[in-house]
Amino acid sequence: MDIVIDLTPIYEFLKLPPDIMLKRLFFVFGWIPIAIVFLWGAKEMWISYVKGKWGKMQKFVLLAIDIPRGNQQTPKAMENIFTYLAGGHQTFSLIEAYWEGQFQLSFSLEIVSIDGYTQFLIYTPEKFRDLVESAVYSQYPDAEITEVNDYTEGMPTKFPDEEYDIWGAEFIQQKNSAYPIKTYKDFEHQMGVPEEQFKDPMATLMDLYSSLRKGEQLWFQLILTPIGFDWPEIGDKEISKILGESYTSKGGLSSRIVDTITGWISSFSEMIYSIWGEVEEKKKEEEDRFKMLMLKPKEKKQVESIQEKVSKLGFEFKARFVYAAKKEVMNKPKAVNGFVGFIKQFTIMDLNGLKPDMDMTATTASYFFKEMRLNDRKNKIIRNYINRDSWAGKEPGIFNIEELASLWHFPLEAVVKAPLIQKAPGRKAGPPISLSFGEEPVREELFEAASDSGEIDTIFNESGEGKKAKDLLEEAEGRKSEQESIFEKGYAEKKGTPPDNLPVV
Repeated sequence: MDIVIDLTPIYEFLKLPPDIMLKRLFFVFGWIPIAIVFLWGAKEMWISYVKGKWGKMQKFVLLAIDIPRGNQQTPKAMENIFTYLAGGHQTFSLIEAYWEGQFQLSFSLEIVSIDGYTQFLIYTPEKFRDLVESAVYSQYPDAEITEVNDYTEGMPTKFPDEEYDIWGAEFIQQKNSAYPIKTYKDFEHQMGVPEEQFKDPMATLMDLYSSLRKGEQLWFQLILTPIGFDWPEIGDKEISKILGESYTSKGGLSSRIVDTITGWISSFSEMIYSIWGEVEEKKKEEEDRFKMLMLKPKEKKQVESIQEKVSKLGFEFKARFVYAAKKEVMNKPKAVNGFVGFIKQFTIMDLNGLKPDMDMTATTASYFFKEMRLNDRKNKIIRNYINRDSWAGKEPGIFNIEELASLWHFPLEAVVKAPLIQKAPGRKAGPPISLSFGEEPVREELFEAASDSGEIDTIFNESGEGKKAKDLLEEAEGRKSEQESIFEKGYAEKKGTPPDNLPVV
């Protein structure tokens, strides 16, 4: 039986005037893109609604971390903590994600300075509190962790404000997230005593924080979102780009279908091309080896550095910085440029670094409606910081645990001498009996010449002068009290009492 295809309707349609042809096309097919856009918008609105509803039900706590006195732990300890925090990663079913609105919760690691007093904090979902505390105590057994009130309370959230002004921005990666920044391993130096061979980049930040005056505040926030094991794909894609190879993503459904069909074709043709296959494989290996040899030193370094970065666990991150101060004491060049200088320490020119996002989130504006746009940016950055919002602002980047530990770690006390970092008190012990309270040393053996009643009569110093023991001790106590009062008075005049919103115990 012959099959006859009648093309007359198509010919008649093509003979129509262009305007009528377009109208018919619109009425027949034009509704399809409109329907697609409508359905996509409805889906996005629904997801935003259910996620917002579920997010409001989650409880968070702010934990103040008092670092141990005499800390000798390098950032490697912090890297181990981030590895443990990666256990907060969750996977969700379709019902949980699209009906209940569940999403991956984030951690916010913060370093704040208020009037010159510095505090390390972790803002965590309440259900992950045990995870955070276990991670910190595993590396810092003597640390103190205390739940505190939010230090951002009381700060204006709408600008312009009569009393306060702010400068803020998000810091973004200069290049693709596949490229690493400078890590703590690059700050190790072979000269000097072992405990000082690590040139802690945190020293500059702690010095800046300690230099703030009353009425100034500096906030630094790293929002971390745990991710799965597929993120190294960005490294494979970038390496293929450097080598000039084509790259096919392995994550999408379409690519998986293509891979399946390609596998079937390969299986059917395996018998035919079995002999030539071995030759082609050897040829490909030789080409790959030749490509690596022909790479420039910069490209070879990039390939090796990317491969090393993607070999470790990763987090999505968002970095925010806010400098808030009363208008009469605001010193923007010192605070802002000082923090940018701290961030630039982690830049490798041919790899990656961090920079302030001047295009979208930084509190700067030029040309038209300058004041209105500037205040709008100030309102957004302070609100996003206070809410610890992992969605607002620029798209998150990706850091591995080594990069995060370089940016956020407890300072090594042998290197960092900032005096106003909140620290856990060390173990206390009584002074030795031979400790001298006088201006001249008194040898311990002189006390052995006591009477049978236990009363020490006269003590002779090395110059041969004698004093009653009771009088000598009273003089020493008097001098000690006088010195303590002078120190406390001078310290209070310099820094004053700690601010009320400082999150310490």
